[in-house]
Amino acid sequence: MLVMVGTDKHPFDRLVDWLRSWQPTVSDRVVLSVQHGHTGADDVPGAVPFLGHAELQTAISAADLVICHGGPATILEARRHGRVPIVVPRDPSHGEHVDDHQLRFARRLGAAGLVVVCETRAALVAALTAGLAEPSRFVVRADPDSARARAAAVARVGEIVEDLVVAANGRRGWWRPWSRSPRSGARG
Repeated sequence: MLVMVGTDKHPFDRLVDWLRSWQPTVSDRVVLSVQHGHTGADDVPGAVPFLGHAELQTAISAADLVICHGGPATILEARRHGRVPIVVPRDPSHGEHVDDHQLRFARRLGAAGLVVVCETRAALVAALTAGLAEPSRFVVRADPDSARARAAAVARVGEIVEDLVVAANGRRGWWRPWSRSPRSGARG
């Protein structure tokens, strides 16, 4: 089981405390890995402050269950590796973030069935219990080729923006990244 609280400077004590009290009840059957960032978690088994990119990719792929904060990149990375993440969004009312974007994003994805949102300890324990009983409920088809599709989508958005700029002022912008020579940095 992999837990990722992200790299935000705000501590996420609430999630770590929930795990700290839950873990002893399953310590005989769960190997816990907790990337805890700036949250104190020295007494939690498997706790490490940060993981490098390659280590994180390996850990996500190997985990039966992925629990994470509501960061969009973290959620999408878990799904890219074929996991339906159990998401505990950071809540600014607890000092866990500067605004409520994680709450709003997680709720929207939860309503679409793309994540399991847990905003209370009871909801997290229920999701973990379900995940331990039937891990396949938290698996989706992995899409390792999605990076290529994302790059194509970003390029297409750039083209659309360029067309809008041309329509608005009648000239091509100099910033078009795909028109620059990689060697000279010259504008195309």
